[in-house]
Amino acid sequence: MEAREETRANSEVMEYTTRLNRRAKRTFLTVYPDGSVVVTMPRKISASVIDAFVREKSSWIQETRARRIENLPTHAIVRLKHTEKEITEYKKEALLLVTARLAYFNARYKHHFTRIVIRNQKTRWGSCSRSGTLSFNYRIVLLPPDLADYVIVHELCHLKQMNHSPRFWALVEKTIPDHKERRRALRTLQP
Repeated sequence: MEAREETRANSEVMEYTTRLNRRAKRTFLTVYPDGSVVVTMPRKISASVIDAFVREKSSWIQETRARRIENLPTHAIVRLKHTEKEITEYKKEALLLVTARLAYFNARYKHHFTRIVIRNQKTRWGSCSRSGTLSFNYRIVLLPPDLADYVIVHELCHLKQMNHSPRFWALVEKTIPDHKERRRALRTLQP
């Protein structure tokens, strides 16, 4: 039996899953490579006791998460589950990154867009609407810089060509001559 829980530790909301295992001899914590935390317990224990246990171990949890994430390959980092707080922070970082890189690349293209939106998209890195809105996945900040640039230029070029015609790819090639290789690399990192 599992249940999703959360607690506040060091002014941070920490999400975790409780798992009942009658064969377990004691209560213990596991931090998985994706950063998720599971508390396994031998019997039903009150929520307040588990909460206190997780708060007490919060420093260890954060250190273990950081160590595991440091050693993860890029594709695993991109696919990590993030807390609402982390997503909010990544969205702010993504907006700064995208705004700066759009200004850099658009100095050459001079395309007009109406606004930039950062979203928690499940299957896309970015999109461009007919009204000129450029949308990007917050995970763009977790990509290597060359792939983030490719995504940004790709969507910028859709402002002139709302398709993937040879004309569209010629536009992309103006600033990303190795776009085919970057596109292939990006496919291995789907969000």
